Amino acid sequence: MASSLVKNWERKDTPGFGQSLRQAISPPGPLKPRLEAATRSIQTQIQRLEQVSHRLSDKEKATFRKVVEAYQKHDQARATVYANEVSEIRKMNHIVAQSKLALEAIVMRLGTVQDIGDVVVALAPAITVLNTVKASISGIIPEAGKEIGEINDVLNGILMEAQSGAYNFPTIMSSGEDAEQVLKEAAALAETSAREKFPDLPAFTPAGPASQAKE
Repeated sequence: MASSLVKNWERKDTPGFGQSLRQAISPPGPLKPRLEAATRSIQTQIQRLEQVSHRLSDKEKATFRKVVEAYQKHDQARATVYANEVSEIRKMNHIVAQSKLALEAIVMRLGTVQDIGDVVVALAPAITVLNTVKASISGIIPEAGKEIGEINDVLNGILMEAQSGAYNFPTIMSSGEDAEQVLKEAAALAETSAREKFPDLPAFTPAGPASQAKE
């Protein structure tokens, strides 16, 4: 039995994961190359989210400058419009940053899988987190949401195979608390990063008679 488990874990997959993520959930196959390919796919999404975060940060800074300029000119209407835009950009960037951190936590979790017996314990919370990330990011980056969904299908397929006894090892379901903890930690880190990165919006003070007279 031990030798068959090693074969299931180490044997290389002939067609290759990259040809189609969806194909990887069909018949039971070797786990290690499938998990490695899924991890690489998640890392690709992390890089994409990093790029989107940089673009949002640049846009936030440029729009914030417009808020300050409008504030200096005592143009409340324009300052309010730009301030609202900054607020929306920051919300999107917070979601992107939180999703990126959650994906990084999944990569770390999958990286700790050393043998076939670790698979279910690692996958159960990873799938929960991926579902949450997909729901959060789809409205901002639809393509990323779609691809994360495909990755989740692969991992869910492996988990279902494990539960059906395809690999002949005990299915030890990990508590949903693990997934919740990952998401909480990602949210906390994203919040801290946002506070450090983005200054507060200036409070608009309407021009008084004296200042208007000077103008």
